Amino acid sequence: MNSRRNFVKKTVIAGAGLSFLPNMSFGSVLGDSKDKLKLAFLGVGLRGCNHLNNALHRKDIEVTAICDIDPERIKIALKMIDDAGYAKPKVFGNSDYDYRNLLELKEVDAVIIATPWLWHTRMAVDSMKAGKYTGVEVSAANTLEECWDLVNTHEETGSHLMILENVNYRRDILAVLNMVKQNVFGETIHFRCGYQHDLRGVLFNDGKTAYGKGVEFGDEGISESKWRTNHNLLRNADVYPTHGIGPIAAMCDINRGNRFLSLTSHATKSRGLHKYIVDNGGENHPNAKLNFKIGDVITSTIETSNGETIIVTHDCSSPRPYSLGFRVQGVEGLWEVDGNRIYVEGKSKPHQWDAADEWLKKYDHPLWQKYGELATGAGHGGMDFFVLNAFVESAKENIAPPMDAYDAAAWSAITPLSELSIENNGEPQDFPDFTRGTWIKRKPYNWIKDTY
Repeated sequence: MNSRRNFVKKTVIAGAGLSFLPNMSFGSVLGDSKDKLKLAFLGVGLRGCNHLNNALHRKDIEVTAICDIDPERIKIALKMIDDAGYAKPKVFGNSDYDYRNLLELKEVDAVIIATPWLWHTRMAVDSMKAGKYTGVEVSAANTLEECWDLVNTHEETGSHLMILENVNYRRDILAVLNMVKQNVFGETIHFRCGYQHDLRGVLFNDGKTAYGKGVEFGDEGISESKWRTNHNLLRNADVYPTHGIGPIAAMCDINRGNRFLSLTSHATKSRGLHKYIVDNGGENHPNAKLNFKIGDVITSTIETSNGETIIVTHDCSSPRPYSLGFRVQGVEGLWEVDGNRIYVEGKSKPHQWDAADEWLKKYDHPLWQKYGELATGAGHGGMDFFVLNAFVESAKENIAPPMDAYDAAAWSAITPLSELSIENNGEPQDFPDFTRGTWIKRKPYNWIKDTY
C-alpha cells in the first residue's frame, strides 16, 4: 500500500496546505452544526474506519449506529468514537443480516457501506428501501442484474444513492476537469484510464499481517485477502474499474447528455499471481496448485454516444509502480498523468511537452482552493475529505448526489460486460441504458463550484 500513498503524495499540487489537525472539526466550516446528520456505518474495516475517522471530525454528524460481523473491528471503531468524545452508538453484527435491524432505526438518516464487494448491492438496496440516504463504496455492483437493482430501487423508493468514488476528487483530476470544462483541450475525443497497481501484497498475506507478508487468502487470510482474492480466482474481468472510469465519466458527461454505448475487452494470460505464490510460498504450497482466472492485464475499449473512445486498463497482478494511467485528449491538446505532462496547441512549444505543474496550478479547482488545508490529511491525499463532504452535504439536503445510482450502475457494469466480452473472444457488448433514455435531457452536474 505504500506505493499508493507515495503516489498520492506526489499528485498533490505544491502548496496544498497544512497537515491535517486531529482537533480540527470540519463542521466548523462546513454546514450547520445544529442540524446534525445521523449517520450509520455498515462495515468498519480499514476503509470503513477511514470514513468514520473523517466523519468524527465534523460537527454536523452524529454516528448513531455501526455494524460489522468482526468483533475486533467493532472494538476499534468504538474506541475511535469514544476517543473523539462522541456517545456510544448502537452496535450490530450478530449475524450477516443483522444490518437490516440497524436499517430499521429511526435515528439513522444516512448509511455508508464499506463491506466486501458481494455485499454492496444487497446492502444498498436494503438501505434505500428503508428510506436511508445511501453511500456505497466501489465498485457498487458485481453483475448487470445488481446494476439494475440499484437503479430500480432508487426509482421505486426515491431514496438517493451515491457511489463513493474518491478519485473524482483528486486534486490533479479536478484541475484537469476544470480544464476540460473551460475547453482548454478543445472538443474531447479520447481518454485512457484504469487501475494499475501491484496488489499482490494485498491479495495475499500470512493471516496475521494485512499487507506484504505470506501467500494466504480466503479463510486463511486477513483483511482484503479474506474476500477480494477470490474475485481474481474466479473471474476473468476488470473487477475494479471505477477509480479510472469515474473521473473520465465526469469529464465527458456520462448519463448527462452522453452515455456509454459498447465495450470490447481482452485479457492476457494469467501468470503473475501464481508466480508470486511460488516465489514466496514455494511450489508445494497448496495455493500454488490453483489456477487464477483473471488475466494479468485486461484492456477494455468503450465507445460513447458522443463519439469518444475510452481505454480502461486493469493491471494488478505484476510488479509495477502505481498509476491510474490517465490521458485526456481533445482536438487542441492533451494531458497525461504518467510523465506529468501537458501539450496545448498554440500555447506549448511545437512538438514539446509542458510539465503539468503550472497548468494544474493555474486551473486548480475551487474546492481545493477553498478546502485544501483541511483536506490534505484526510486520507488518500485529501480525496476522502471531499467525497465524504459531498455525501454529507447532499444527504443533509436530501438531493441527488454528484455521483448517483445511474453512475454507480454504468461504472460498475464494466465488470460483467468485460467478463462477457473476454469469454466471447472480444465480442462487443452493448451497455444497458440505465437512465432509460433520460440521459439525452439530463443536465450535466456542475462540478466547477466550491461547495461540494
